[in-house]
Amino acid sequence: MEDELLPRLPQEMACECLIRVPFHAFPTVRAVCKNWMHHLESPCFHRLRKAAGLARPVVALVQLESIPPQQQPSLPPPVCRLSLFEPTTGAWTSLPPTPGRPHGLPLSCRLAAVGRELVVVGGLDRLSWAFTEDVHVFDVVSGVWRRGAPMPGPRRSSFACAGSEERRMVFVAGGHDERKNALRSTLAYDVAADAWVRLPDMALERDECRGLFARGAFRVLGGFPTAAQLQFSRTAEAFDVAAWRWGDVEEGKLAEAGHQRTCVVGGDGRMCMCRQGEEKMEVLLEEGDGAWRPLAHLPGDVKASLQMVAWEGGLMLWGARDNGRAQVAYTMDLKGGGGGGGGGGGKGLMWRKVEPPKRFTGYAQTACCFEM
Repeated sequence: MEDELLPRLPQEMACECLIRVPFHAFPTVRAVCKNWMHHLESPCFHRLRKAAGLARPVVALVQLESIPPQQQPSLPPPVCRLSLFEPTTGAWTSLPPTPGRPHGLPLSCRLAAVGRELVVVGGLDRLSWAFTEDVHVFDVVSGVWRRGAPMPGPRRSSFACAGSEERRMVFVAGGHDERKNALRSTLAYDVAADAWVRLPDMALERDECRGLFARGAFRVLGGFPTAAQLQFSRTAEAFDVAAWRWGDVEEGKLAEAGHQRTCVVGGDGRMCMCRQGEEKMEVLLEEGDGAWRPLAHLPGDVKASLQMVAWEGGLMLWGARDNGRAQVAYTMDLKGGGGGGGGGGGKGLMWRKVEPPKRFTGYAQTACCFEM
């Protein structure tokens, strides 16, 4: 029959076979026939994968191409590209180049995951350093890029950004304009409709702020106003999507000012972040009512935390080595401690060093995590 997934096999058994295909093979499998294409694109297929325990966390990162030591500093900046890392297997995947961008993705762009799609927003032109409003969307199942509707003005950089799978939206807030004025304005990008919506302004100007989405709200953390350059605050604001309004400014929300880039939210909705402890840098877990609990010290060779991503039961950290140039990465299993050296923390939690292939050792500019 034409609607059979696999000839002479019951549909249930054929589906059991297909849900075991690794996600990086989806574009190839999808191209076999229309029936398989429709099956892999259906929400039911991905629900079955998750119910069977086959969905895995995937870290997406925009990183610079590795620069050979002999390369002259006078040459143009390196190319930015999008890569994927699977923490459970250690596998790395390089995604196809973005059409129409021979020099790669914009520098300092923002990245958010919305279901099976990765959305790249804004950034700086690699050659002119001009702000860009470009939006690029990558479909992990089809393996295809598409251009999104450009982000409305003013053009901005260093803004907060986060995606909501439930709402199928990417939220943008704050940052600064081309005159270095910190912004209060916020936007939302509807991925399915390919359309932008303006949201109410935040209460405070927030340049170099951090965005997270948790418990139905877009949370904007830290940052600083135009009149107080680099004087980071510990405050936060949350946009309730259902009510379509901002809540009150939360004072002292962050454990330490200036480390908002390391703030992540776990599967239980609580935040983790890095800060400078009494002896070395450490990861903290939000306990509620403004309290934070030390979770683990950073590995010994990490002298500065750069950013983190989180998934249910795990963390990934990027940090700078002693010289401040070389970047190192570690993962941590929060469920059972799970292995591998590097510097511990408390109660069996251990960091496991990530050893990527050479082509994936470039500086990670931004990252997010999704389940596939």
